[in-house]
Amino acid sequence: MIYINARFLTQKITGVQRFAREISKKLISIRKDIVFLVPSLSEIIHDETLDGFTIIEVKGGGGHYWEQITLPLYLLKNNSPLLISLCNVGPVFYRNQVITLHDITFVKYPQSYSKKFRLVYGLITPILLKNSKVILTVSDFSKNDIAENFKVNANRIKVIYNSVSEVFKEYKKNDVIDSEPYILAVSSQNYHKNFHGLIRAFSKYNGKLQLKIIGGKTKAFSGIGLDTNDERVSFLGRVSDEELARLYSGATCFIFPSLYEGFGIPPIEAQVCGCPVLSSDRASMKEVLRDSAVYFNPENDDEIISAINRVYADEKLRKSLIVKGELNAQRFSWYESASKLNTIINTLI
Repeated sequence: MIYINARFLTQKITGVQRFAREISKKLISIRKDIVFLVPSLSEIIHDETLDGFTIIEVKGGGGHYWEQITLPLYLLKNNSPLLISLCNVGPVFYRNQVITLHDITFVKYPQSYSKKFRLVYGLITPILLKNSKVILTVSDFSKNDIAENFKVNANRIKVIYNSVSEVFKEYKKNDVIDSEPYILAVSSQNYHKNFHGLIRAFSKYNGKLQLKIIGGKTKAFSGIGLDTNDERVSFLGRVSDEELARLYSGATCFIFPSLYEGFGIPPIEAQVCGCPVLSSDRASMKEVLRDSAVYFNPENDDEIISAINRVYADEKLRKSLIVKGELNAQRFSWYESASKLNTIINTLI
């Protein structure tokens, strides 16, 4: 049997957990020997992606204790089978393991995380990378970053791209949520996501577009002198994937201001939904988006405003970005990514 470290099934779904769920969903359609190990059945966050999963509860605490103590002890008692860890961490001293490190944001932008988080990840990541049989990551950019910063042989690092969930599709204009022209963004409180920069730039924008932000007014916006009470800015809170797809479909454009990304799923979601993308030119974004986006320096307010004005004023450009975006999104497939993982698994068993 091949075991998946499925602690992610008990965690709130963000980009990393979505990667794990979607890859797992396709992997079990390719091979039938996959078993998911969780600390508690009652804590699983259920959705349709769990159909067909074989799940075993391994009792004995939760959180990092479960992952570092309970899980490896269970595996050792069961002849040390191959373990796949998909969410940046895994049992540090368990060697028959494939580990996934999506990026090294905690190294590049430590201000995005607490001191405790940085301490824990700073201690365990080098050991995990050293002990694991194979390291997975989500872009060539991240592969090079990991190899350079942790002195890892790049040949041990395999790239498996993200994709988007099947719920994302383009909705007709009469099915979308708002008729007023707006820019859409997906918020995060982490510093490297640069929503403080986007809000600052938008405060200087005097055009006709509104800014709709998925998520709430987080601490990322506090204490830095930004006006988040601008009536042109709407914080929509958490929305379902279907609601998000409708918002993408209705937007004049989607903007992604991040300073650092291992991949960046939201721009691809937007492209699948027929939404033109404006993106930061940093990190992996040009690898992921190629020529299908209008790029800007995320630390230059004038460039952000210029990109918004350019896309709003030029209908021909918007249509071109939609076509290029849809073609670009076709490069990514959860099934193909799971197939690549399956090939890696076959070399290890």
